[in-house]
Amino acid sequence: MKLSENIIEWVKDIAIAVLAAILILQFIQPTIVQEHSMENTLHENDYVFVSKQSYKIFGSPQRGDIIVFNSSLTTVSGAKKMLVKRIIGLPGDTIQITKGVVYVNGDPLDETYTKDGYTGTEMEAVKVSSGHIFVMGDNRQNSADSRSEAIGQVSMEDIVGKVVLRAYPFNQFGKVN
Repeated sequence: MKLSENIIEWVKDIAIAVLAAILILQFIQPTIVQEHSMENTLHENDYVFVSKQSYKIFGSPQRGDIIVFNSSLTTVSGAKKMLVKRIIGLPGDTIQITKGVVYVNGDPLDETYTKDGYTGTEMEAVKVSSGHIFVMGDNRQNSADSRSEAIGQVSMEDIVGKVVLRAYPFNQFGKVN
């Protein structure tokens, strides 16, 4: 009798743990940064948490948010590549890059977060399509982003979520800006 009670309690504990894990994974996705394109904000092998419900519950994407999204690029194994980038332009915005400065709707963007302090490519004015965003990495000289035909403007439907917390390295634990 005592053994069966212990087994029932053990099964209950496992069921609760599995249910809790499933619920947590519906809201948060742990992700490891794989590239250098977001330096100096995020570095390769940083472990971050992505809020998958951020834009469904708390409002729409905002300029400056760091997001994870599904891209059309593939890994060596053929899987779809998820990328981490910063939102620069929202639907209806006009983005232009001239002499190292990014302009949004004609106004220069204050980008103290970029690795080298400037954007090394020129780009004619581009209007962000409805239902899309324009993203760029913070390491502008080493980032495949919306400036590239391979990525282009990102559909809102491809957004996995907003990067909200860096968990590793431990000395940089905290909110990601």
